[in-house]
Amino acid sequence: MMFDTILIANRGEIACRVIRTCRRLGIRTVAVYSEADANAQHVRQADLAFPIGGPAPADSYLRGDAIIEVALKSGAQAIHPGYGFLSENADFADAVAAAGLSFIGPTGTSMRKMGSKAGAKDLMASHGVPVVPGYTGEDQDPTLLAREAKRVGFPLMIKAAYGGGGKGMRIVRSDGEFLANLESCQREAKNAFGRERVLLERYVEKPRHIEFQVFGDTHGHVIHLNERECSAQRRYQKVLEETPSPFLTPDLRTKMGEAAIGAARALDYVNAGTVEFIVGQGGDFYFMEINTRLQVEHPVTEMVLGLDLVELQLRVASGEPLPASLIRNKSIPANGHAIEVRLYAEDPDQGFLPGSGRLQALHLPPSSAHVRIDSGVIEGDNVSVFYDPMIAKMITWDRDRHSALQRMRDALAEVSVIGPKSNVAFLERLLRHPAVTGASIDTGYLDRHLDEFIGVADGANSAGTNTLLAAAAIVSLMAEEAEALAHAHGSADPNSPWRRADGWRLGHPGKRIIALLDGDARVEVSAYGAQGNYRLAMTDQDVDIADAKFVDGWLSARYNDIARRHRILADGARITVHDGESRQSFEHAPAFAFVESAATDSDRVLAPMPGRIVVVKSEVGAEVGEGDELLVMEAMKMELTLRSPRAGRIEAIQAAAGDFVDADAVLVRLEAAV
Repeated sequence: MMFDTILIANRGEIACRVIRTCRRLGIRTVAVYSEADANAQHVRQADLAFPIGGPAPADSYLRGDAIIEVALKSGAQAIHPGYGFLSENADFADAVAAAGLSFIGPTGTSMRKMGSKAGAKDLMASHGVPVVPGYTGEDQDPTLLAREAKRVGFPLMIKAAYGGGGKGMRIVRSDGEFLANLESCQREAKNAFGRERVLLERYVEKPRHIEFQVFGDTHGHVIHLNERECSAQRRYQKVLEETPSPFLTPDLRTKMGEAAIGAARALDYVNAGTVEFIVGQGGDFYFMEINTRLQVEHPVTEMVLGLDLVELQLRVASGEPLPASLIRNKSIPANGHAIEVRLYAEDPDQGFLPGSGRLQALHLPPSSAHVRIDSGVIEGDNVSVFYDPMIAKMITWDRDRHSALQRMRDALAEVSVIGPKSNVAFLERLLRHPAVTGASIDTGYLDRHLDEFIGVADGANSAGTNTLLAAAAIVSLMAEEAEALAHAHGSADPNSPWRRADGWRLGHPGKRIIALLDGDARVEVSAYGAQGNYRLAMTDQDVDIADAKFVDGWLSARYNDIARRHRILADGARITVHDGESRQSFEHAPAFAFVESAATDSDRVLAPMPGRIVVVKSEVGAEVGEGDELLVMEAMKMELTLRSPRAGRIEAIQAAAGDFVDADAVLVRLEAAV
């Protein structure tokens, strides 16, 4: 019998996504929240929501006992763990069952077999599933691990034995790099998953990452719902997922699907899971891991199969068998192609530094048959420093891959984020890159060729840059004129020439100055004319604008007799111009600049964002060189290494391991350069 009330032991977009399905099915939802999430969307959308502790995950979303207590108090019959946090914690799954509740996921017994990457790998090997050579033992002595690393051979990968999401993973290419990477990987694993055990495995060069969605029920049925390719990754974090995989042949799809089902059957698997494979360029494939939960990228499967995987989870957990139509078909044909990207609050030009803060403005494309938006925030919400900085998942669908890619490009062109920096420009370049459009990307491509995706000015040539600048100036001029006209209509003399916004003055042609900020650079445009017809004087050239019209976010005009069309996103002080290929954002600035000298301070190391100091790697009085590691801090579930800005002697260290520091806090001071 279907549940009437469930508790969602998670936050953000996945909690909101589960709530949507429950609302459609008439199931009452209970949310839990930390102090940092009191005003979060999942709290507002649930039927009931209860506080469970402080902002850090260890004080709230990882408190299984508190979550179960809320479930019992609220009358929930089941707990959906989402992904992350407690979703792959076997002890939590057992505790839920012991409390008389249903866990919407596999059993703790199954999870223990798969929750450890090491144990899962050994189990798969015993059942004939191909595995990559490596070391999966429990003995974690660093000397032994170093010896095993030499046996496995380089390059190799160090991986956290528990967890996922790209955390606790390092590629090591030589013996000399091993111990430092091991220590960092173990720290990250312990912070993210509470356990520092790692495994070693041979690193397959230029692999594809292809995973199969599996589902089992309590009636002995196990199926797969086709594959997803997730080869576009940066530091093991997926940035683009799609289905079907453009790499797989029908024969290889059949073989991998059978291996995925075999792996699930060997474990008596129940509910949703994902079998992940590394696939070599020659089509050889190896078991990588099994994720015992719903995946972040599950929407692409839903889009091409017309299924609701959360509904399937709920039905299976309540004791229903999988639908007969799914059981009958060994391979379910996909309808079209779907692609997902993850919009994050992060700065790609600063090493993808996670962002936080208030979303002063957030514009996302509207949902349709071709576009789906899964988000846990809206305009005005805060991106918290304590959790993953995802703003939204954007999913597009169309009849074929080429069309789905174009749908995604169009959807991204409608995105505007004001507040924390975002990765939208990075995603747009990704969607146009030949490695993506040609379906030739492998899991290491982004890390090897990152300069092809970041640090490139949008509108790279001067003509393109001038056109985007001119478009921003035109929109600013037309906004001024509309405002002046509105004031004039309300005045005692609406026809007074002094109320015109074209810069008119007796005896000389009107001139207006539009000042904009392009990043940190101030640019000025001198404008003559009005009502959509202007002469714009810019640094590199003059541009004659004719018959400009700005309607429904689209600016059309002739630029020196060449007709152009731009998408414009105007949010307060910011104007974002998109020409169909790239974007450029400008901020309004005062017409008359105040020049202020800005001295660079190379004597201090500042915290780039709020976070916790993990390791201090130097001491007062030490001589350091430019770029030497001084501290390691953890922020937003990732480690950041802070380095010396120059050579010199350390005068003071103002933070210790374990300290929580604010953004811009001075952590290290160097003695003044002589």
